[in-house]
Amino acid sequence: MTGDRLRSRRFPRAARYHPDWIRSSVSGGANSLWLTEWLTEAMDLRPDMRVLDLGCGRGASSIFLHREFGVQVWATDLWFSADERLHRIRDAGVGDAVFPIHADARALPFAAGFFDAVVSIDSFVYYGTDDLYLNYLARFVQPEGQIGIAGAGLTHEIDGPPPGHLAAWWEPSMACLHSATWWRRHWERSSIVHVESADAMTDGWTHWLEWQRAVAPDNQMEIDALTADQGRYLGYVRAIARRRPDAIPDEPVTSVPVTYAKQPLYRPE
Repeated sequence: MTGDRLRSRRFPRAARYHPDWIRSSVSGGANSLWLTEWLTEAMDLRPDMRVLDLGCGRGASSIFLHREFGVQVWATDLWFSADERLHRIRDAGVGDAVFPIHADARALPFAAGFFDAVVSIDSFVYYGTDDLYLNYLARFVQPEGQIGIAGAGLTHEIDGPPPGHLAAWWEPSMACLHSATWWRRHWERSSIVHVESADAMTDGWTHWLEWQRAVAPDNQMEIDALTADQGRYLGYVRAIARRRPDAIPDEPVTSVPVTYAKQPLYRPE
């Protein structure tokens, strides 16, 4: 039954991957292959492009990106071991094109303009809601390169406390969840990128629910929340933008040069 739940006609590319392999690479509350497939339907990925898979977890999305599109992928994550990721990459036969990197999304070890595209699957909310983050990230993408994110979000914003049917499941950290409309506005006001699309997955809550039932059937609180919500607030969202060719991101501030000059501490008597 689990295998059947992970074989969705909505995601034909992901359906080819073995359910045991998918389960063994779980790193979060979403099926990374489903979200990667949905995101890349609206992106322009071509063989040999250099792609940053930011917040890739245990690397399933990175392997999928190379296998499906022939891109080179820098599989970058802070929370999960790069060593374990490397074993998965090598066993998938993609060690010459997928490179595991252990790094903080706010301290990336790459040269400016190195990547043709950036993708982020169900992780961008943990660091990308900062007003200054897009400016920082855009430095690593070539002019006119794409930045795409997909993950759990809201169909529309929640102003104030969560609705009653979500209260038992909701935690303060879930304030990072936002709607596609919010992401469009958040990115456009930076003037660094042109937002090409921002939308919610049709019936995304049902895929979210199906994933929980397949890999975390004991997570009753989340399952109950999704079942009660029926897509009124919860779902999957994506946003895709392209770095403006004339936009020059601000250089990150690493230190502020100052010179100390000794001054009297008190006014004279």
